[in-house]
Amino acid sequence: MKNELLENIDKLHTTNLGIGRIRRNLHLEDRDVVSWCKDRIKDEKTYIQRQGKNWYVYNDDCIIKVNASSYTIITAHKK
Repeated sequence: MKNELLENIDKLHTTNLGIGRIRRNLHLEDRDVVSWCKDRIKDEKTYIQRQGKNWYVYNDDCIIKVNASSYTIITAHKK
């Protein structure tokens, strides 16, 4: 199934505040947050749903929220 978020995965980014928020919420410490989120988004177990202006990415262990127009990762947290 084609998905706009997956088709534009290379545009995915976040802010410095977003990096801190995601690391804190998911206990990622020194990992590359954007790469980590991309891996989760591309995982075949992932369910992606658009709600209004955001994409919600549901994976086994987390939920990632991405702005649909700018492809900015807003936040991510454990389920």
